[in-house]
Amino acid sequence: MRLAVANHPLITHKLTVLRDKTTPSPTFRALAEELVTLLAYEATRNVRVQEVTVTTPVGEARGLALSEPRPLVVPILRAGLGMLEGMVKLVPTAEVGFLGMVRNEETLQPDIYAERLPDDLSNRQCFVLDPMLATGGSLIAAINYLFDRGAVDVTCICLIAAPEGLAAVEAATVGREVTIVVGAQDEKLNEIGYIVPGLGDAGDRLYGTV
Repeated sequence: MRLAVANHPLITHKLTVLRDKTTPSPTFRALAEELVTLLAYEATRNVRVQEVTVTTPVGEARGLALSEPRPLVVPILRAGLGMLEGMVKLVPTAEVGFLGMVRNEETLQPDIYAERLPDDLSNRQCFVLDPMLATGGSLIAAINYLFDRGAVDVTCICLIAAPEGLAAVEAATVGREVTIVVGAQDEKLNEIGYIVPGLGDAGDRLYGTV
């Protein structure tokens, strides 16, 4: 597993505002979208491309285009949906699939309740969107699900992560091409599995249900 913790003052600034419990949902949503676009630059560093030649107004130029099959962006519902626009702004030609997962608050383990993905993920690069990497359970389940369907490379974009979750993902993905891109690595998980200092429940804050 490769870990990339984005180190940029704009990312830290936006995360600081997201953490503030007084930040209203509309501002939270807008900042989350902006932050994902910044993180996506790092996440797509190794996206597959091919050389192409285009004709400019004054001649020919060699460049790069995304290779086929196109990258697949997979937000984990519901909170990952709030990250989708920020990702597709950067990669508008990517395909989008959805994976519905919810954490059982007693066992802290994920349950899959819905999926909408291409039938065949052979040779696909997948980008998973999930704002919080806490225990790692949901992300591990999503990663395994995508590899089982044929994916060859999975990159996960998270706003923040706990060291316990990162360790769990690393242990569960040995031998697989997995990259985790985060805005910050936080201190720890508390006794009920929430990231400290964190930013609260991302889904609730995105959609105004707190």
